[in-house]
Amino acid sequence: VLAEAQAAPQAVEEAALAGRLDLRDRTIITIDGASSKDLDDAVSLEKDGRGRWVLGVHIADVSHYVTQGSALDLEAWERGTSVYFADQVVPMLPRELSNGICSLNEGVERLTLSCLMQVDRSGKVVKGRIAPSVIRSRHRMTYTEVTKLYERDEETVKKYPDLIEMVDTAVRLTKILK
Repeated sequence: VLAEAQAAPQAVEEAALAGRLDLRDRTIITIDGASSKDLDDAVSLEKDGRGRWVLGVHIADVSHYVTQGSALDLEAWERGTSVYFADQVVPMLPRELSNGICSLNEGVERLTLSCLMQVDRSGKVVKGRIAPSVIRSRHRMTYTEVTKLYERDEETVKKYPDLIEMVDTAVRLTKILK
């Protein structure tokens, strides 16, 4: 298991991009707790040409690095999930993967599976697709920072001026969906 983990690439290889939806230019962010290290999901939200929201959920494509039947795969099945304790995390996958190539770290290319949903003004998903993709997370956000940005905390607004509209839109969409 450790040998397979150490053999994993440290960066996305050019050949892995073939056939993937390229979303590296989109505003995509992770939102996790402040102490999280395995950033395995990210979100995006924008409007399309018809005024509908395009909500993106981007999940780390672990299957690209953990092949079925491999030692990594068998160990992950054995563990079942990551385990969170008050003072530590025991990840389902070795740290080379969970905190490395499979972690959607800010500013680096990562392989993902993306679900892109078009949502109308009433909150109905009118179209959706799931596709293998490549992203580059723009920011690693915490729940606290997102809340502060929405509440217009001066320091947070200065740090993330490019996310104000996205966060406001996400709050509006959340209310509609509720």
